[in-house]
Amino acid sequence: MEKRLTHFSSGSGCGCKIHPSKLEEILKDVRLDVHSFPNLLVGNDASDDASVLKINDEWALVQTVDFFTPIVDDPYVFGQIAAANALSDVYAMGGKPLMANALLCWPVEELPAEQAAKVLEGAKKVCDKAHIPLAGGHSINIKEIAFGLSVTGTVHPLKIMKNAGATIGDVLFLTKPLGTGILSTALKRGKLIESGYYALLQVATELNAIGAELSSIDGVHAVTDVTGFGLYGHLIEMCKASGVSAEVYFDKIPKIAEAAQYIQEFILPDNTFRNWNSYAQYIDCPLPEAFAWLNDPQTNGGLLIAVDEHTADTFATALKKHGFTQFPVEPIGRILPIEEKLIYVKR
Repeated sequence: MEKRLTHFSSGSGCGCKIHPSKLEEILKDVRLDVHSFPNLLVGNDASDDASVLKINDEWALVQTVDFFTPIVDDPYVFGQIAAANALSDVYAMGGKPLMANALLCWPVEELPAEQAAKVLEGAKKVCDKAHIPLAGGHSINIKEIAFGLSVTGTVHPLKIMKNAGATIGDVLFLTKPLGTGILSTALKRGKLIESGYYALLQVATELNAIGAELSSIDGVHAVTDVTGFGLYGHLIEMCKASGVSAEVYFDKIPKIAEAAQYIQEFILPDNTFRNWNSYAQYIDCPLPEAFAWLNDPQTNGGLLIAVDEHTADTFATALKKHGFTQFPVEPIGRILPIEEKLIYVKR
């Protein structure tokens, strides 16, 4: 019997990220002084999605690396999801990917090379869709499976999308529904039904390519992608970087319908609780049902975008023209002046 990829991972997808407080401890002594590198427009001093280096007045390089453990057992699909997720970091900066290199961690004595080849085939399929080469990479023989990409892209130096820049009065949009963490946990536990599996694949393999077009849409002030820290975590990062608070309208947030039944069965990722423990101090939420959704660690989740309230209708129309028709395209929240808490959840 073929071994399941998810049995070789203690975490799942972006949920295997290091705990935010631990990550801060790791990085505290290696934060860059950007003034020492004047052409480094975005570095590790901020919690942004990729680094950006200015080449000249017209071009800047966007660089990211992202890899994680399997959230599905099909190696081809795993490769697709991991590749789409890595590309998302470039799109979240408003960039266009140029090329990618693969990072493959594989237990060669326990799983056949043919399965590893399928992972790469899935990644190449997504890179082909993004019109970039999967140009090379690196592999290691290790007990736990992990796969992802290092991606290089370009962006105009004056058109970089950052998680900082959200302005009081801006409205918030989310380009994908929440719930991939719940569905992938149900899969790992052998509980996921077919409709839930296809819903997971539809969201997790979709490219966030709209990000490359955001700089040409009026009123976009801040962008990030929602991944392992959940909507709460990534919105908190945006609020901290922008010096603001936000209110979130729970009923307006798009959710994968197939995930709801697993919440009722209390099938939740372990990192749902990690996220809450990391961010609860910043949150005012009177709605118990919001816990599972807003803490859910996403893999290749949607873009969270802060848009000027006066151009919100134009922005919504632009999203619809790019094919966003699976759920109502409407604001899920609003940026507020800085208050005691960073996020206030309302019905």
